[in-house]
Amino acid sequence: MSRRRRKPQRKPEAFHVDERWAVSYMDMITVLFCLFVVLFAMSAVDQNKFEKLRNSLATGFGTTISDKIDTASGTVVPPDKAKDGAEGFASLDLALKEVDRLTGLMNQMNARLTAAGLAQDVQFQIDQRGLTVKLVGSQTFFEPDQSSLTWRADQVLDAVTPAIVPTPLDVSVEGHAANLITAYPSVWELSSERATKVLRYMVERDGLPGARIGATGFGASRPANSDQTEADHEQNRRVDVVVLSDQPEAVRALIPEALKARLAGK
Repeated sequence: MSRRRRKPQRKPEAFHVDERWAVSYMDMITVLFCLFVVLFAMSAVDQNKFEKLRNSLATGFGTTISDKIDTASGTVVPPDKAKDGAEGFASLDLALKEVDRLTGLMNQMNARLTAAGLAQDVQFQIDQRGLTVKLVGSQTFFEPDQSSLTWRADQVLDAVTPAIVPTPLDVSVEGHAANLITAYPSVWELSSERATKVLRYMVERDGLPGARIGATGFGASRPANSDQTEADHEQNRRVDVVVLSDQPEAVRALIPEALKARLAGK
């Protein structure tokens, strides 16, 4: 019997180095394909939706007011007031609420003063500190160069203090004086004693908790004007009852902005 002869095995073809370019070429074609797919997808943008998004972002940062989107609700915050995590928006909203609270307190005081015929003797101011009730004119509230309260001062405090008592807010009584010669050792003592007399009346007669109130005398260091004429002196003989806001500093800093918004009817 004859033996079958094995077929000789074919030797593998040699790899040609000059064909490596094909691999790189295929990679490049794949990348180009992906690029053109992305470009095609980007070219199919809904123009209407894009305009709404652009206008919304611009309005939110306070740079543009667009007629193409609904901006009736919410608050537009200036760029310098915008904070990370919408903190700026929250702070302004709280400032608006604080302005409303202080305005309500002021209106309550003014109504009581008007009913007693004393509205002309008091000036109000709302700012970063809170609500300031200005008792202006020493001859209305104090005897000349004296710290004792007049009967009219008693009536004003009886009208103002009951509005403060139910609130949780602290009070700072701040005395001021004209820069003139006085029977006291200095205008510091005079302004401090007047502030203390107002404090004691509010605590002892009108029931304001003593833990919520303090008194300070500024002398003539914070004049309301040039302090040159007798009319100027009269304006600088004053005691300010400041109802202090209990909001964080970031919120109180926005109270002037919130006041403008409320005056504009927002």
